[in-house]
Amino acid sequence: MSVTSTGSLASAISYRVNQPITPEDYIDLLQRSGLAERRPVHDRANIAGSLAASNLLVSAWHGDLLVGVSRSLTDFHQSCYLADLAVDRTGQRSGIGLELIRLTREQLGSICKLILLAAPAAAEYYPRIGFRHDERCWILERQDPLGVPRTQDDPHGGPTR
Repeated sequence: MSVTSTGSLASAISYRVNQPITPEDYIDLLQRSGLAERRPVHDRANIAGSLAASNLLVSAWHGDLLVGVSRSLTDFHQSCYLADLAVDRTGQRSGIGLELIRLTREQLGSICKLILLAAPAAAEYYPRIGFRHDERCWILERQDPLGVPRTQDDPHGGPTR
């Protein structure tokens, strides 16, 4: 599928659903998008594992160059976690991200919710395109203890000092 976009990126971008992406192309895009600061781009095996475990990849290409991706994990019926939305800085604010999300939603069932955690730099983007903020999201980091209550003044769990 080909969609016309405007901006500093050339006008013809092709969008592909579940096109294989190499870890090298993905890492390169993360670096060009600004998302590399929030992903383990120096750990190729981690990136390769993330790509292999993702069951919905929508990508944007300018010729052979990966310029955008929506990487998701989903059951296709009730929930879809959009793990990464990355667009090359030269193509940001040109509609590529919006089209990636639209095409991601197109693959999902009629009541499937799209859920994501926004990078701080992108927090204002999502409400502008229709996402609703939900305060019921909970996160347990890998290093956080399970079964230990948390308090507002102790965000990492454990006994309050």
